Amino acid sequence: MKLATLSLNGQERVVGVIGDADASRFVDLAEMDAALPRSLRGLLTMSDGLARAAQALAAGTAAGRFCTGRLLAPLPDPGKIICIGLNYRDHARESGMEPPPEPVVFGKFGNTIIGPEAPIRLPAVSTQVDYEAELVVVIGRRGRRIPRATAFDFVAGYMNGHDVSARDWQIGRPGKQWLLGKTPDTFAPIGPWLVTAEDVPDPHDLSIRLRLNGRTMQDGSTRELIFGVDELIAYVSQLMTLEPGDVIFTGTPAGVGMGRHPPVFLRPGDVVEVEISGLGTLRNPVVSAE
Repeated sequence: MKLATLSLNGQERVVGVIGDADASRFVDLAEMDAALPRSLRGLLTMSDGLARAAQALAAGTAAGRFCTGRLLAPLPDPGKIICIGLNYRDHARESGMEPPPEPVVFGKFGNTIIGPEAPIRLPAVSTQVDYEAELVVVIGRRGRRIPRATAFDFVAGYMNGHDVSARDWQIGRPGKQWLLGKTPDTFAPIGPWLVTAEDVPDPHDLSIRLRLNGRTMQDGSTRELIFGVDELIAYVSQLMTLEPGDVIFTGTPAGVGMGRHPPVFLRPGDVVEVEISGLGTLRNPVVSAE
């Protein structure tokens, strides 16, 4: 099942998605089941939310009750945005670093979240903004100290993500401003929708690509992950409670702009596409910040 957030007459509504990006149709789930919330995060907090969403989607599809609107970020308001650095073997190599012995964890804030077709805005104070295609895990159940053996029970689904990074702030400033380099406005596009876990049989065997103006810059596979989804959930939940609607950006494969010779950084007028097998394509233009 694919779930998205749509802007319908100026209101955000959680919808089920039928079809793919070229011929997708949407069902307003709350219209079919009034007990369902109008946000994806709210839906995930319900113990039977996904099951009822599937029933509402089936009923709306059978009745031909489709709606139209503008796709927003599937989760416009994630509770926590947890990110993992250097989690692909090939990316560690291109960065000139040894694979880390344990996950490298940082975070982003809600100001970074945007959806498909929304512009990535380049800060005037940065000239080295890089791209990073990532698989994003969406948490569906509350848990702390989650054993690795049961970690997948806490996954609601997966989506495309783009960890945009201002390298001249992240590593180029005297204090290596990781927080500021990773959290400018619009620096975490996600979407176009969430694909529920039952439709992603093996998240550790997905192709992941990033195209810049139609040119493939990253072409990897989640088989290259150093720490898998279950390992990350177990590791992070040692210290923090994971809640429905939290997201984990799992790291990026090789091919980032910083690792190229000469380096390639985002410029106004660029168009970036992140595509992961089975999860659709996340497309965002690049503009200058006002």
